[in-house]
Amino acid sequence: MTENPEQQTDSSTRAHAALRTVAGRYALLEELGRGGMGVVWRGEDTVIGRHVAVKELRLPDGAEDAGVFSERILREVRTGGRLNDPAVVTVFDVVADGDATFIVMELVEAPTLSDLVDRRGPLPAHEVARIGEQVLSALEAAHRAGIVHRDVKPGNIMVAPNGRVKLTDFGIAQAVDDPRITTSGMLVGSPAFMAPERVAGQEALAASDLWSLGATLYFAAEGMLPFQRSTTAATLHAIMHEMPPLARAHGPLAQAIMGMLTAAPEARIPAGQARGLLTAAAQPGVAQPGPPTPPGGDAQATAMHYGGPPTLAATPGPGPASANPTRRKLLIVGGAVAAVALLVGGFFAGKPFWGPAVDDAMAETLTYGRGGDIANYDIDGSSNYCVNTPLASGRALASSNWVDCEDEAHDAQLFEIAPAVPESSDSDAAAATYPGEDRLRAFAEAKCTATFHTNRVQDDERPGLRFLALVPTEDEWNQEPADDFDSPVRSVLCFLVPADSGRLEGTVTRGVA
Repeated sequence: MTENPEQQTDSSTRAHAALRTVAGRYALLEELGRGGMGVVWRGEDTVIGRHVAVKELRLPDGAEDAGVFSERILREVRTGGRLNDPAVVTVFDVVADGDATFIVMELVEAPTLSDLVDRRGPLPAHEVARIGEQVLSALEAAHRAGIVHRDVKPGNIMVAPNGRVKLTDFGIAQAVDDPRITTSGMLVGSPAFMAPERVAGQEALAASDLWSLGATLYFAAEGMLPFQRSTTAATLHAIMHEMPPLARAHGPLAQAIMGMLTAAPEARIPAGQARGLLTAAAQPGVAQPGPPTPPGGDAQATAMHYGGPPTLAATPGPGPASANPTRRKLLIVGGAVAAVALLVGGFFAGKPFWGPAVDDAMAETLTYGRGGDIANYDIDGSSNYCVNTPLASGRALASSNWVDCEDEAHDAQLFEIAPAVPESSDSDAAAATYPGEDRLRAFAEAKCTATFHTNRVQDDERPGLRFLALVPTEDEWNQEPADDFDSPVRSVLCFLVPADSGRLEGTVTRGVA
């Protein structure tokens, strides 16, 4: 049976367009893109007549020997063949031809997420969430197979016009149970999307992929890279020490993104709970709640701070004593982190949404001020922020109890101050009504829990520590300032205490740039 003229013309055009044929079967028709490891071609499988993507990989100069390189390629094919998920690009074949190796894959004709955001700017929340759901599905399939992708980024996510998503380039994925195949000490992955533990030199984990997905969804929702700086070194420093603010994403989407961007992998939101948040955020037409508001606060006043770094000011001494003029400073130094630090990932009912009902390291929350567990208290206005008395019900905390952490042994160290009312203005703070002890406790415990699990606390010290929160009593909340230039004391305080009956020596926190 002869082809009709249209078919003949089409066949002739394809034959003319083919640059070369690989392994006698795959005709390379046009270049689709190229990177450091090679070129991706649109190809045609001439045996069965379907179009495919052909990734041509060449040995990088000085990266490794040919045998190791070939093993990496074979591993990519094995990886692709083990995964079965609609959001994973299917690998069909691998062939060697000349000095190059070719991976034959499903052809996905769609822009990458990077292209999409470059063209359209920040995407709607429900669209970002739907993309996140599908990528998360692909990652979960990979993780169940013992595979870590290691390079989740917008350029490796393809988004079709109908909303279908494909995660590609498992070429540097590594099976968790395989011996590591090195690449001459080269750090594999894209720096701007690399999880903190990988920057620190640790092995890639399933949780590392979740962190990269969080950075990717941040980019899609905000239209900018969360940690990109002018140099690679500055970018890596930002990943290790900073938490990017969210301006556009709110509600479940913001909670999912910030939960995935939690610095400590053990405290990072699990995939199942991230999926639940993304599913909630993926419903179009459903109003997404704004940034979480601290008890008694105003969402508008806190929006610019949501997701900000849970950072203690360098001199956390100013305190809430009723007659102490430094009381106003307490709110000022805490304002930079604002109560919205509610926080890295968000919480429901006052607990980190992805964490245990009660954190094992959390000691009992206490109240301070008139009628509280610590009724008589003062916070020294100097740079001292360790105390030489146990924090317990019935104890007093006087100015003389504050000591330099490095000068003498102590019973507790202040590591976070968080205003429970956003500081849009002094009059707004003064007018804020008492939200109730339960809500204040929930806010304080969530704030202290999240900060305790960040790099604010020295990693090697954390196992020997517990933490507790102090919240103002209702009487203290409603107390009129002693000075017209003062503000009411409406802050929660977080302290580190020894896990056993001993005392602390030196500081157990570190500064975060």
